[in-house]
Amino acid sequence: MNNYKNSEAIMDNAIVKNMTPKLLTVVLLSAMSGAVLLGCSQHSDDVETIASKQQADTEATTDYQASRNNAAWGAVYMSREELTAPTVNIVDDSSLPSMDSDPSIAEWEAKFEGTNAFVTTDGKKLYHDSCAGCHMHKGEGAYGAGYYPPLANNSKMQSKYYIIDILINGLRGMPSFHGMMNNEQIAAVTQYVHSELNNYTDTVTAEDVAELRHANPSAGDPSDE
Repeated sequence: MNNYKNSEAIMDNAIVKNMTPKLLTVVLLSAMSGAVLLGCSQHSDDVETIASKQQADTEATTDYQASRNNAAWGAVYMSREELTAPTVNIVDDSSLPSMDSDPSIAEWEAKFEGTNAFVTTDGKKLYHDSCAGCHMHKGEGAYGAGYYPPLANNSKMQSKYYIIDILINGLRGMPSFHGMMNNEQIAAVTQYVHSELNNYTDTVTAEDVAELRHANPSAGDPSDE
């Protein structure tokens, strides 16, 4: 056995002697690094290290229950008092203004005369409340996110039935007013477009609208029918 160790030592010395100084330096540095790491990993549990001190501090100060309540666990963990408390919204809606004192609601009700639909039969008011936002107040039309054709000086407006049909059924991006206006209102706004924005002289009546009105508005483009 001693002969084997002596032979191994002789071989190690021979290897070291044959190494270049640079290679020998690398080997020595590697050996020292391994010894340091080995020493760090092999220590008694009783020896205090930086890592063990940090872990002890964390365990001593961390309130895991509070962490659950404030993070994802808060969605599933509730105390007995919270479970028996009345349900409340995340947003305290008691701090929101009431409908009666909301200025935007007041403005809306003034425009639509206190209801969710049109009440007036004034064709000019109906046009400015429902059509001018896209087709402009003088019916000149507009370009923007889409194309809003002019209604003034438009030869298509010569046919009152063409206007009535579009108001009842809608057209492309324009909504249907089938459920928002009655026959008298559709007749009034048609008369305004036909005669005021253009110079056509036909009289538009509620009976004209009744001829084209049907139970349900078309889901498609009336020009395709």
